Amino acid sequence: MKSKSLTAIDLFSGCGGLTEGLRQARFDVLAAVEIENIAAQVYKKNHRKVVMFEQDISTLSPRKLMKKVGLKKGELDLLAGCPPCQGFSSLRTRNGAKRNRDQRNLLVKQIVRYAKALKPRAVMLENVPMLAQNNLFKAIVQDLTDLKYQVIYKVADAADFGVPQRRKRLIMLATLGFAPSFDKPRSRIVTVRDAIGKMPRPGVSGDSLHRSDMSRRSDRVLEIIRKIPKNGGSRKSLPEELQLDCHKRKPGFNDVYGRMAWDKVSPTITGGCYNPSKGRFLHPTQDRPITLREAAMLQGFKKSYYFDASLSQQATALMIGNALPPPLIKHHAKSIARQLEQK
Repeated sequence: MKSKSLTAIDLFSGCGGLTEGLRQARFDVLAAVEIENIAAQVYKKNHRKVVMFEQDISTLSPRKLMKKVGLKKGELDLLAGCPPCQGFSSLRTRNGAKRNRDQRNLLVKQIVRYAKALKPRAVMLENVPMLAQNNLFKAIVQDLTDLKYQVIYKVADAADFGVPQRRKRLIMLATLGFAPSFDKPRSRIVTVRDAIGKMPRPGVSGDSLHRSDMSRRSDRVLEIIRKIPKNGGSRKSLPEELQLDCHKRKPGFNDVYGRMAWDKVSPTITGGCYNPSKGRFLHPTQDRPITLREAAMLQGFKKSYYFDASLSQQATALMIGNALPPPLIKHHAKSIARQLEQK
């Protein structure tokens, strides 16, 4: 007889990276909450059976959500979420030298509000590493402990869990009635070649997200791109006459106009991933930046995952860069699933 599916709710769902990882770990995601209309529409296209609450989570009653999906207190297996993390980033806080008053920081408290109402068997929170140093996070750990949860957390590199990308993230697990544990890192790294090595050249696949319009770039920028050595080269190899004045004046940010290397993981995919002036986002061998489809695949999304190609490059890139890598979530969610099923 087929066992009953484990259930989950995705708070701050974005375009669905967390839900995709949960689904791959055999969780049945019942509901999701997302305030941004663009991300919510992309989410609904990919996860049609999930009940979407398209509103500010602080105005959504947990009781309303529970009633809508037919849940009673204590019945949910996993409550998962990644509150907006921009307010906790190291750049935004100037490496901790300036107090951060970003109001989005307070949204992290919603995890506890929903945990109190739903009393799930497990809670998973994902965010930037800097959150671990914030008093809000320490308060959340204490609040969950007061609710009788056992809490553990660590900073993990997504590259250790099947994501072809270097991306450090904070993972917190809290469980009720049993001790939580983290999944072990994979023994083999997934590389850029593994992820996008078989992709056809842009413009011939019929995928409107897999396109690269180089006509908008100046002749000098095109020449710079052509001169960057293939397979991992950087702008340090450029002759002096091709080095941009701004790079001469300001040392650092050496990944700018750099190429990815086939047999390594990519750098962190950000909202600027379509622009070589924002980081090491040039294709390993072709004279162009990676496409938005390749960026999504380096985040761990399948090639068939829907994104709205009618949006601007900037809007889509920001959505992809802000997403949670599904393989990272899958690995940690599978660890929780094993423990839940044993109980």
